Amino acid sequence: MSGIEQKKAKVLADLASIGSVDDRYRYIIEQGRALPVLAETQRQDKFLVQGCMSQAWLVPELKDGLVYFHVDSDAAIVKGIMAILIAVYSGNPPTENLGLSPEFLREGGITEHLSMNRRNGLSSVVKQIMLYSTAYKALSPR
Repeated sequence: MSGIEQKKAKVLADLASIGSVDDRYRYIIEQGRALPVLAETQRQDKFLVQGCMSQAWLVPELKDGLVYFHVDSDAAIVKGIMAILIAVYSGNPPTENLGLSPEFLREGGITEHLSMNRRNGLSSVVKQIMLYSTAYKALSPR
């Protein structure tokens, strides 16, 4: 099993252990709170996720052939969902990111209780992760 598949399996196992919708939202918010706040120098317009109702930043980094993402948002739920995404998509070769569908979020019950606006924002974040991974694939020897 690849690294990204292991990360996905861990996220799905964590989500499967959560019983209620309220507990799931608490879990999502906790994931976001556990992340560091982005430095002001990283809160640039070029890193804002377009299509997100709240302000959400996705900062990519290519290091030793692996893609890393740093995120922040002014909305707790959004930051939490982004934290779950980067728990899976950060620290992988770009080709692994491109090979994993974000459907695991639906499987884990993340998307079923989101408003249409939040689902659209989530879609924008995933699209941005894939765009950065595509660009870094061209630069990476892996």
